[in-house]
Amino acid sequence: FIPEKETIQVGNEDAMMHTLFADSFATLGRLDNVTLVMVFHPQYLESFLKTQHYLLQMDGPLPLHYRHYIGIMAAARHQCSYLVNLHVNDFLHVGGDPKWLNGLENAPQKLQNLGELNKMLAHRPWLITKEHIEQLLKTEENSWSLAELIHAVVLLTHYHSLASFTFGCGISPEIDCEGGHTFRPPSVSNYCICDITNGYHGSTESVCEVEALMEKMKQLQECRDEEEASQEEMATRFEREKRESMFVCSSEDEESAPTRDVSRHFEDTSYGYKDFSRHGMHVPTFRVQDYSWEDHGYSLVNRLYPDVGQLLDEKFHIAYNLTYNTMAMHKDVDTSMLRRAIWNYIHCMFGIRYDDYDYGEINQLLDRSFKVYIKTVVCTPEKTTKRMYDSFWRQFEHSEKVHVNLLLVEARMQAELLYALRAITRYMT
Repeated sequence: FIPEKETIQVGNEDAMMHTLFADSFATLGRLDNVTLVMVFHPQYLESFLKTQHYLLQMDGPLPLHYRHYIGIMAAARHQCSYLVNLHVNDFLHVGGDPKWLNGLENAPQKLQNLGELNKMLAHRPWLITKEHIEQLLKTEENSWSLAELIHAVVLLTHYHSLASFTFGCGISPEIDCEGGHTFRPPSVSNYCICDITNGYHGSTESVCEVEALMEKMKQLQECRDEEEASQEEMATRFEREKRESMFVCSSEDEESAPTRDVSRHFEDTSYGYKDFSRHGMHVPTFRVQDYSWEDHGYSLVNRLYPDVGQLLDEKFHIAYNLTYNTMAMHKDVDTSMLRRAIWNYIHCMFGIRYDDYDYGEINQLLDRSFKVYIKTVVCTPEKTTKRMYDSFWRQFEHSEKVHVNLLLVEARMQAELLYALRAITRYMT
């Protein structure tokens, strides 16, 4: 979705970016488009590359070919042929058996057993229980160790989230990748041809949009200072926002059956994101006070897969706290309220509640087109279109929209991890 001339051109980068390009090239053997888009935010990219390198190439519980195959399984849940193709190449490069690429049923039973967890993590993580964990750890000769399972869970959540980033920014394959395998090239069918030919042009209306958003932030800050809602009222506002988030969907939301090429890597292609309350299913609220990344998840990951808890923690913090104190053409703006609203809205869609947050702020700060974009990128990224990308925050820079995507990636990854790690903790205790 970002014109090439508006990305940071190789040759024009500063010293830090140059080092990052070199690191990325050394690790992947190419300068991939994900790196070229993420480099708008070098501090984040550095943390991302370090984490990904550790997960894929450093010492760890899982053999290298398993790691890439799990990446394929995860990316395929969202039909992300861009990531699938990258990892097919890497899988073969580290000696993976080409037969496994004919479908999950051709992979070892141990990996097949991971299919159910992959599916639930990607689409309905709130359904994961300690029984699912027990099935993986206790199946006689194909059982997973706890350390292997943590490694697999981190890889699955990493690639589900990276699929969100890839679709959220409209990243297309590198030039030398076209048709290298029989996976379908990214389809153009979900783009409106007029969107492709006539880029979006700013208007006075969108300038007003920025001013209005800044004014709302100012008013909310003043209200915060004046009055505090009761605990009951705060809980009611959360439940209302969670319920409303179920009914946020785009007008372009039609079911698209995945093509056979990518979908052969996973079974049950009909299993996708389902809203908690749509079918009368009630999902209990997950209170961060009872199980949080900082107090519980972080130490569990670090204990079973040393250093990874630390790497993830740094990456979450950088994404959450990243700011240049700008909003479109305005400088010296405190954007923390807006960043927190985006992060908490994503967690709210997953049923995750922060007791100390007033969910009434979300409706004030995030308009409908932005909510549609967030929900699509996080829950059904394969349905994201250029029109959705163009229609929110129309006066903002591409770098600011990429920044939004970093928040979406990390909030989604943390939400998935919280559900999986809580189930593992319950199994262990």
